[in-house]
Amino acid sequence: MRVHLNRVTSGMRPTGRLHIGHYHGVLKNWVDFQRRYECLFFVADYHGLTTHYRNAGDIEQNTYDMVVDWLSAGIDPQQAVIFVQSHIPEISELHLLLSMVTPISWLERVPTYREQQEKLSNLDLSTYGFLGYPLLMAADILLYRSNYVPVGDDQLPHIELAREVVRRFNSLYGFEQGFMENACEAARKMGKKSFSLYMNLRTNYQEKGDKESLESARALVSEQQNLTASDCERLYGYLGGCSREILCEPEGLLSENSCFPGTDGQKMSKSYKNTIYFREDLAALPDKIKKMPTDPNRVRRSDFGNPDLCPVFQFHKVYSTSEVQSWVNDGCRSANIGCVDCKKALSGNMVEGQKLIHERAEPFLRNPELIRNILSDGCERARSIAQDTMRDIRSSIGLSTKTFLP
Repeated sequence: MRVHLNRVTSGMRPTGRLHIGHYHGVLKNWVDFQRRYECLFFVADYHGLTTHYRNAGDIEQNTYDMVVDWLSAGIDPQQAVIFVQSHIPEISELHLLLSMVTPISWLERVPTYREQQEKLSNLDLSTYGFLGYPLLMAADILLYRSNYVPVGDDQLPHIELAREVVRRFNSLYGFEQGFMENACEAARKMGKKSFSLYMNLRTNYQEKGDKESLESARALVSEQQNLTASDCERLYGYLGGCSREILCEPEGLLSENSCFPGTDGQKMSKSYKNTIYFREDLAALPDKIKKMPTDPNRVRRSDFGNPDLCPVFQFHKVYSTSEVQSWVNDGCRSANIGCVDCKKALSGNMVEGQKLIHERAEPFLRNPELIRNILSDGCERARSIAQDTMRDIRSSIGLSTKTFLP
């Protein structure tokens, strides 16, 4: 096993067309990540079933619409692996195996378990699938041996659960007689200089909790060409304990939460019917902006306004140039411009920005076969990684069948 120090995995439930809140909250980060990391982005259709299993018939169309939005946002299938979660059979197998060793109490204490049950009280969520979805999230990460997962503050408990599951799994199935001797023997294979550096980094991490030393030691092991997969597992595990590291602990890649206002001033959400779609109808866009609320204290055109209280100005911060933002800010506070002027300027800027998005989407809308080919290729690449991971996991548990084969 090799730890991939630069791999990111993330997914989205297939809810159909995305709105601009999705873009600024998630997709914009993905576009940036694909330039800096090895990225796997997946359609989390199994996750969609954990809450909306009654509406499974929408999944295929929703997947298509969502992937078109990904591509028109700038997600590049040449840079990132784009695939569908349920098309990788190994995810189900790993989820099952992890469920064998994960205490139920660990799942029940995940904050979102109770919160979502209360929030989605109109749905029947008294299912094993809903209870176990944080474990399915962990399997999504661990199957592809990713060390980074983009998350917001509210999702950090899910990362911590994944880390606890990894520790438990490694302690159960990474134990071997003579581990310390085997690990030291593996370290000596790196040569005197690398051996000494590895041991010093290990000491720094174990005695001082220095995470940089841990990352440096992992990178050092990963660079070695003469180590077997078992050697690497022992050396990764030796850094933190006394068992082989079959699965590696992921780190949360904290992303800034972007709470984008909807057309009614509340958080943008399809359930509130206040969205501006990422690929909005250009003819409908100005009318949606025209109806948006502004500073509630500015009743008349002559009243002084406060852009900080105006949802429209939040859009200007994203879609308008600094010059336009200054013009709106000064004009609103001095009552030199009205809300109609402010909204008209925003509409023009957003329509121009949307034109590029529509141009990117056009080839995929014209030829859906392009989407199928991209997902087929992505599934093939993702499954190759998954199969390699599962071979190691089955072997460590004792489920390998090669003993019985001729």
